Amino acid sequence: MVDGLSKGIRKVEVALKWDPSPAGQPPTDLDIVAATYTSADPYGAPVYVVHFDSRSPDGTIFLNRDSKDGKGFGWDEVMTLELDRLDERYTRVVVGVVIQQRDADRTFVGVLNPAVRVREGWNVLAEDDFGAVLGATAATVAEFARDGSGGWALRPGVYGYEDDPALFTRVMGRARLT
Repeated sequence: MVDGLSKGIRKVEVALKWDPSPAGQPPTDLDIVAATYTSADPYGAPVYVVHFDSRSPDGTIFLNRDSKDGKGFGWDEVMTLELDRLDERYTRVVVGVVIQQRDADRTFVGVLNPAVRVREGWNVLAEDDFGAVLGATAATVAEFARDGSGGWALRPGVYGYEDDPALFTRVMGRARLT
């Protein structure tokens, strides 16, 4: 809720963790991705996508930590989104998680102890273990949208995607039928 004292969500961290694959099995590689949308096309193609090999053109969305195998300490991947610095033309940012399919075909049921956390400062806004999307190869984990006063609000929820994960970034921001 945005009132006279609050400007909504300003800077968030999306963190992802999972346990490494058992010995002798290919590594499990999960990636956080974020896509931006404008008011002109809020559910269409993203203006840009931030992932392990990129950052936003203005530096407001970036990956702090990247893991290819889940062998990090604590949270394996961390992405920061400085929503308060995003240009006003951006009205939505959708964050997702993709399971890389290079070394083995995997869905979330084959990932050991996955978890995602969204927080602003020390305040945890959302957490999930992907239990509702076990058959998915990718999932959206958070949607941030501007409200009428220009502040940002979180629309939490984990929604799975069961097709080719390479297509995920093109469709992750589409409107969901409820």
